[in-house]
Amino acid sequence: MTKYINTGNKDTRSGFGEGLLAIGRECQDVVALAADLKGSVKMDGFAKEFPDRFFQAGIAEANMINVAAGLSLNGKIPFVGTFAAFATGRVYDQVRMAVAYSETNVKIAASHAGITLGEDGATHQILEDIGLMRMLPGMSVVVPCDFNQTKNATIVAARFKGPVYLRFGRPSVPNFTPEDQAFEIGKAYKLNDGKDVSIFATGHLVWEALLAAEELEKEGIAADVINIATIKPLDYDTVMESVKKTGCVVTAEEHFIFGGMGEMIAGLLSSHMPAPVEFVAIADRFGQSGTPSELMKAYGLDAAHIVSAARRAVARK
Repeated sequence: MTKYINTGNKDTRSGFGEGLLAIGRECQDVVALAADLKGSVKMDGFAKEFPDRFFQAGIAEANMINVAAGLSLNGKIPFVGTFAAFATGRVYDQVRMAVAYSETNVKIAASHAGITLGEDGATHQILEDIGLMRMLPGMSVVVPCDFNQTKNATIVAARFKGPVYLRFGRPSVPNFTPEDQAFEIGKAYKLNDGKDVSIFATGHLVWEALLAAEELEKEGIAADVINIATIKPLDYDTVMESVKKTGCVVTAEEHFIFGGMGEMIAGLLSSHMPAPVEFVAIADRFGQSGTPSELMKAYGLDAAHIVSAARRAVARK
């Protein structure tokens, strides 16, 4: 089994901040806009070094999206940064019309996504954002798993032509992917090779999937662990290759079951290669206040629940 080492817990939003600063130094067309949350989304480094390329929009997210679209039409590469709840649900009409429909080169940097936002509670814990964004034509949806991958994904998103939704979070989580690993939008990353079950995980659930694979190995179950760092466009070839080998699937994501990565993979398989699928995701309920670790356990998003799902999937073959 391939062993991935946690080199130290870091928050993925800081990976975004470092990536934005790095690409800002490389490309003068990169600009940044924040909705009164510069520090929270880690845009402060960019703002300090490039004050003439940073715009504070205030608590006016819809206006921020429209300004970013206008900057894009004038040759700039705008990153808009705010909490995921505000970057999607609050401004969906503006994202739909000014970004997706208009095909502007806007990068939506969405921090504090999912249940691991923690103590701020249900109002801020958006769990439908992946579904909202992936349904928009032309919108790429990127959900990196740790600090290093978030940094690299941010740099690549700036170079990518077209709108991108980049999802990351607040809590410190294991940082385990190689610092110099090339990132590619539309590519999935195999982290462990197995023949008995395919575990497709995204974001904070990738590390939990690796922990689950270690436990399953003790039971004689060898798991293919795939990091779906890009939800859309989905790496169909990697998904199909894995399921052809294992014959059953677990999907794991910090999102509602409805509209997420799991439904996307299940839809693909139903058309081309029917196989048992078990979903590790949040059912039809809102979040609540608590620490990230408490909530991950309470909502069934930890390694133990992935192990249980894998057992069920294998038994259904």
